[in-house]
Amino acid sequence: MKCRHCHSELRLPFLDLATAPPSNAYLDHARLAQPEIWYPLRLLVCETCWLVQTEDYAGRESLFTEDYAYFSSFSTSWLQHAERYVQAMIGRFGLNERSRVVEIAANDGYLLQYVQAAGIPCIGIEPTASTAAAARARGIDIIEQFFGVALAWQLVEQEQSADLIVANNVLAHVPDINDFVAGIAHLLKPSGVATCEFPHLLRMIEGRQFDTAYHEHYSYLSLSAVQRIFTANGLEIFDVEELGTHGGSLRVFAQRPDAGQSQQETVARLLAMEKQFGLLAPDVYRTLQPASESIKLALLRFLLDCRQRGETVAAYGAAAKGNTLLNFSGIRGDLVAYVADRNPDKQNKFLPGSRIPIVSPEHLLADRPPWILLLPWNLHDEIIAQLAEARQWGARFVTAIPELWVLA
Repeated sequence: MKCRHCHSELRLPFLDLATAPPSNAYLDHARLAQPEIWYPLRLLVCETCWLVQTEDYAGRESLFTEDYAYFSSFSTSWLQHAERYVQAMIGRFGLNERSRVVEIAANDGYLLQYVQAAGIPCIGIEPTASTAAAARARGIDIIEQFFGVALAWQLVEQEQSADLIVANNVLAHVPDINDFVAGIAHLLKPSGVATCEFPHLLRMIEGRQFDTAYHEHYSYLSLSAVQRIFTANGLEIFDVEELGTHGGSLRVFAQRPDAGQSQQETVARLLAMEKQFGLLAPDVYRTLQPASESIKLALLRFLLDCRQRGETVAAYGAAAKGNTLLNFSGIRGDLVAYVADRNPDKQNKFLPGSRIPIVSPEHLLADRPPWILLLPWNLHDEIIAQLAEARQWGARFVTAIPELWVLA
């Protein structure tokens, strides 16, 4: 396989999680009687541009389907993050009713609702029919397509160029990353700004976050790799922020090279931090595989001990990262009875691979299990607050990453 950015031959392995079905391919009762498609889940490192990437087995159309089940608005902390972002961008870049904001991967309108409420014209680009419909129900203008250069030129011809392009947690999800970034460069007004948020590869390695690997994530991104990709496709990064979201993310600010924003010292500082951590050399990329195997064994020991004592373990959060953890660990319904989730589009379905049933939070509260495994460990504070009632019967919360923790 060749690198999806620079086309160098890929030889350095990063992570091998055997095989798994697509992490968002939830099953209804009818599909339980049918076989599932499992793909190898292997990540490799390009030693030329240091882009970490999955081996290609599944096209984007088979992963981001019309019944895509991830809706951003079910996380209150993510909504708060989006609202703070909108207010910050309005203040920093002077956005007003004469500006235009375009969000790529607008999902269910979780962010553009705040842009719209501020009276700023906006458009969302979202290829999945389920989430696009939810955004339209909020009154948001949605283009239901995948983004790239062709769509960017189409929008420019329609005089829809952007003062601000928002791309949150989508850069890792695109198979043709060059086409995607070049599309952003084309769609920007001459003085426009683009921001992209993505999980930081450094934090993934440091935090042993192997469960953020799944087929929908084609790329695993460092600032060093993203800067190369942006520069090659007509964008210049002038600022970067470290965020706490998704276990540690970056928000990069980019412009056309002649747009005029001064480069901040944050860019050089973070590039130096990545180099010191080892992201520009092979050795650090060999550390996550043994860590992931250790986490798997610790979780299995815990679940087997609970089973032997006759104690039910339920899970919370039917998240893609949870499916990676469960399927890599070989966990099924005999060890985790069910997973509760707030999203009604996931309830009464089954997790891909493990086929563990998905129930409502009310079911969990009525069942009163002694153990609750938090699959979206990055949201543990939010989830524990939602399940405060569980403390009344003495339930204990558990996370598996970066190591097995029983939360007080």
